[in-house]
Amino acid sequence: MNARRRRFGRGNQSRVTNLGQSMISHPPQIPSLQVKHSTLLRFTANTAVNQDITVADLLDLILIATSATAVYDLFTAVKIRHVEVWSLPAIGSTNTVTVEYDGGNLGVLGDRRTHTDTSMGIQPAHVLAKPSERSQASQYQSTTTDPIFFLQCPAGSVVDVALTFNGDFADPVLAQHVAVAASTGAVYLRGLDGLAAAATKLPPANVADSI
Repeated sequence: MNARRRRFGRGNQSRVTNLGQSMISHPPQIPSLQVKHSTLLRFTANTAVNQDITVADLLDLILIATSATAVYDLFTAVKIRHVEVWSLPAIGSTNTVTVEYDGGNLGVLGDRRTHTDTSMGIQPAHVLAKPSERSQASQYQSTTTDPIFFLQCPAGSVVDVALTFNGDFADPVLAQHVAVAASTGAVYLRGLDGLAAAATKLPPANVADSI
């Protein structure tokens, strides 16, 4: 009996000691309150594209309207996971698509690798281009008009861009171009080149929500 009592006593003492060690004197820290969103956006080229895409263009992809003409970036930082392009040539011709992370300014430096493919038959030209993990092009970027990647593709190409957005509270950034007849409080999509629906070369596939 005494041995059993001693064993029981030691067990209770151990549990009390462990409980004391797990107790803290203040509430635990909470995770970041920033809004984070990972998504895959699709665009179709309505004409030939041969241009740089900037960080500001990417942040202008998802906008919120504060008036009929004023639209602001919903997020304040963006990170590229990959860019993927398909292009099908007409029979008897060729199509070439190219993606290059050509950012040359400090903060958006790319690896300058050229990802390119050419199709001569019924298979589309196809490129899946990921920024090098050791380049700044693979990191979060805030609003800047510096180029982050170069895109070349013919009309009719399909372009997918995998992005992760992050946003701060009360830190609005006005989009590069005004809207027309926007509804206050509504969220809109914009072309991959940052232009409005009437001018973009790369409208979003979900054109019903573009502006």
